[in-house]
Amino acid sequence: MKMKLPEMTLCRQSFPREAVPSPEETLASLMKASWIPGKVRPGQSVAITGGSRGIAAIVPLTAAIVSVIRGLGAEPFVVNAMGSHGGATAEGQKDLLASLGLTEENLGCPVRITMEVDQVGELPDGFPVLCDRNATAADHIIVINRIKAHTAVTGPIQSGLSKMCTIGLGKVEQASRIHRYGPSRMGQIIREAAAVFIAKTPVLAGVGIVENAYGGVARLELVRPEEFPSADERLLVEMHRLMAKLPCPELDLLVIEEMGKRYSGTGMDTHVIGRWRIFGEPEPESPRVQRIAVLGLDPSSHGNAQGVGLADLITERLFKSIDLQKTYMNTLTSTYVQRGMIPIIGGSDRETIEKALYSLPLVQKDEAKVAWIRNTNEIEHVALSAAALTQSAAGTRIEKLGGVPWAFDEKGLLIPWRVT
Repeated sequence: MKMKLPEMTLCRQSFPREAVPSPEETLASLMKASWIPGKVRPGQSVAITGGSRGIAAIVPLTAAIVSVIRGLGAEPFVVNAMGSHGGATAEGQKDLLASLGLTEENLGCPVRITMEVDQVGELPDGFPVLCDRNATAADHIIVINRIKAHTAVTGPIQSGLSKMCTIGLGKVEQASRIHRYGPSRMGQIIREAAAVFIAKTPVLAGVGIVENAYGGVARLELVRPEEFPSADERLLVEMHRLMAKLPCPELDLLVIEEMGKRYSGTGMDTHVIGRWRIFGEPEPESPRVQRIAVLGLDPSSHGNAQGVGLADLITERLFKSIDLQKTYMNTLTSTYVQRGMIPIIGGSDRETIEKALYSLPLVQKDEAKVAWIRNTNEIEHVALSAAALTQSAAGTRIEKLGGVPWAFDEKGLLIPWRVT
């Protein structure tokens, strides 16, 4: 079905630009001036967590930790700490770390991969607290993670240092148990399990990272283990202040060029698109988006399209890039099966966008509120239809850069707009 797509205007949003200069040098200085040199002895082993997210400066920051630990005469190594990601297999998680640059060559230390865990404690109700076997055997553990709003957790503690201790280092076994508590209880269980984990394992320190809306490091803190929960809470408030948001509280159609694990655990940030898709949980009040069309899957996801069910339509090329085994394992572990359901497959990029527009009820196509973004992590630049521009939220700072066409190649593949 051929449809006329609305004329679009490329816009630039303005968000806080706070940033830490030279994050790796800052972290090295913090470590050298901290309690760490007084606790680490020559010859000791230090496990450093390697997660599955595309965190700002994660390779240089991890390399800085390795360098400081080596300078103390100890032996650092990286462990895989990513729950059920990578298909919940050692090989899959090794590949995922490599795709993020977390390799022995880049970091200067071994990367030890296992899906084996040891029970290190339990909660009063018998809930077992687990830890990566390689990390359990180390003399010290350093946890590094981005503090961020979680896609399936509510409350003051979401994604951060406490979560890395539990869902990350607890592998698929612990991740699946925690997710079964549901969004309203998961945060509390993470807090309780992290407290036991810290008391029973040799956690030395945490590195908390908060990103700005442009993908840079806005906050960087070295945290004592007993302060993980308070740091997670405080830095989550900072994250909400700095995070990027869509400029419109209501949209008829949101076109997303690419989803993937580097952008969010659900491929698309649920806080950006305004969708949870969790049975029994109310959807966010804002933004309200009638249709979401997603065109591609980031290659570094290695076929894991967990979260694809947040979309209404996807392209044939995205569908063909899905590894169902990895996607289903991640989805079933999370327990939120709606997020793993395959949406309508629209065909080419052009056909998918046209079908999404065609499906809108009671909307004149030339009055449709449409937004077009690259992914949910990069929304400084967004293309908006005329109707969407009139719906910009109060206080939103937008600069119009000029018209941008819907351009497609001979196969119907969308040609991305360029910022000059």
